[in-house]
Amino acid sequence: MSHINVTINGRQYRMACEEGQEVRLLKLAESLEARIDSLRGKFGEIGDARLTVMAALTVCDELVDANNRIRALEEELVALRDVRVAAADRSKATQVALANALHAAAERIEKTTQVLNRTIGGGVAIG
Repeated sequence: MSHINVTINGRQYRMACEEGQEVRLLKLAESLEARIDSLRGKFGEIGDARLTVMAALTVCDELVDANNRIRALEEELVALRDVRVAAADRSKATQVALANALHAAAERIEKTTQVLNRTIGGGVAIG
């Protein structure tokens, strides 16, 4: 377990994190600090705790929106997979029907050729 110092709302905090996650934790703290600074610029000095809570709420709001978007995209993905499976099934059925039609046509052509050969009699065989 690693320990690093982060600055949030102008205060230093010693934080523990897993090995290799130090840079990520620093970036998260920087992001929160930037949000707090932005809110301070909009609302002025309204108290450290209030600024921190407002920043946390904006992060939560974005997280909720992102989770809703992810759920919608997951539902869309399931629907697209269903459409793909149905299209593949239709394609396979079309291929089978086409193969059957071609086979039937070939059989009719063969029978017609045989009838013509018998009708012509001793003449030159067709096909």
